[in-house]
Amino acid sequence: MTEENVENVTEPAADPVEVLARERDEYLDALQRLKAEFDNYRKRVARDQHELAARASERVVKELVPVLDDLERALEAASEHEEAKLEEGVRLVHRSLAGLLAREGLAEVPTDGRFDPHSQEALLSQPSEEEEGTIIQVLQKGYLLGDHVLRPARVVISAGPPQPAQASDG
Repeated sequence: MTEENVENVTEPAADPVEVLARERDEYLDALQRLKAEFDNYRKRVARDQHELAARASERVVKELVPVLDDLERALEAASEHEEAKLEEGVRLVHRSLAGLLAREGLAEVPTDGRFDPHSQEALLSQPSEEEEGTIIQVLQKGYLLGDHVLRPARVVISAGPPQPAQASDG
């Protein structure tokens, strides 16, 4: 071929149907991506709103927990005295408040059995006949709000059986 022939051989003009089909496919792809992004946005907003409501409830419940603790201490003190009406009234308030908090999702952290560092705080470790790592005393109840630890249970755990003292050779 000569140079003139090479210049005359150019790419064929694109078929208008193919151009339109390519544009259609690009617009469809962009629309599908935008739809997926919007679905993800909607799910994220719903999750954020749910978490915000849970945190607002958590704040209120967290403030009420010390009241529940005070009522429990008052019940313990009142049971040692003959003031039955006081005790009955405090029990009624305690039951009412505990029921209200339970309806809001508050539950006690289980403290029977082995120590769980995710929901319990070991304040002391003492020798005992129990297996090592077993909870032997609860110093302060812990609470869960849903699956979130609101306050860890403060416990004393077993360090295992006491070791016999060895006599020193001196």
